[in-house]
Amino acid sequence: MKYIFKLLFFLLLLQLYYCANNPEKNIYTGIIEGKINQIPALTGGKISHLFVEEGRSVSMGDTLALIDTTELALEHRQLKATLEEIGIQKRICQTKENQAESDLHYAEQEYERMKALVDGNVTPKQNLDQLNNQLQQANSAFEIARQQTQSISAKQKQVLAQLELLRKKITDAIIVAPINGLITSRYYEPGEAVPPLQPLFELIRNDQMEVKIYISENQLTSVYPGQEVRIRVDGLEIELPGHVSWISSKSEFTPKMILTPDTRTSLVYAVTISIANTGNALKHGMPVEVLLNAE
Repeated sequence: MKYIFKLLFFLLLLQLYYCANNPEKNIYTGIIEGKINQIPALTGGKISHLFVEEGRSVSMGDTLALIDTTELALEHRQLKATLEEIGIQKRICQTKENQAESDLHYAEQEYERMKALVDGNVTPKQNLDQLNNQLQQANSAFEIARQQTQSISAKQKQVLAQLELLRKKITDAIIVAPINGLITSRYYEPGEAVPPLQPLFELIRNDQMEVKIYISENQLTSVYPGQEVRIRVDGLEIELPGHVSWISSKSEFTPKMILTPDTRTSLVYAVTISIANTGNALKHGMPVEVLLNAE
């Protein structure tokens, strides 16, 4: 009987030693997530073409949809005609300003010549007063002509800005993929009207995936940003590399989706693991295991 107790005690010690040194204790389970992008229609209007379906992989720069730009093209032609008209008006104003400036210089010269004659008592001061009135009128006419030219120039800049904005709207009517990813949702169909800035697609980035795990406070000192980890995936014989990209600075109670009777009141820290999805082996929503003691 003593021999059996000694054997059981030895097996218990062996199990405790194994558990204390077994690297499996640093394995965490998480769900793979790709960064979600809502791709908006920057230009609202009728959808003329949709080139992708849900579930299709796309590359950055791929054309996803086209918004009808017929109305925008007509507005562009109207603004171009307005700009031509403003150009004609500007040339007329500039001609008037040049003439007013010439008249002002002539009035100034006549005033200075008459002033010299008055100072020399050659002609009465009344003639100088009359020229002074003419000088003031010429100066006012020049200021008015100059302000008209400035006003038409400002209007020209305004129309040019409207043209630039319109060109941007026409360009934005071509919806392209901002990153490589997978189309997970398509919210509209061809022929429907989409408001400005309303999402057309949901795209999940699939070249760089993330998984969030939760560690206890006593493990916090052994985890650091940039730390290399390994990822286990069901169905894959090899482990994938990853690294710690973010560690929460605030503790929180164990999230509900990983609650157990033993951990429901535990304070943990969230840790984000980044994984390069080479070969697209990882899918959004896939459960994986993270080995923190990969080093």
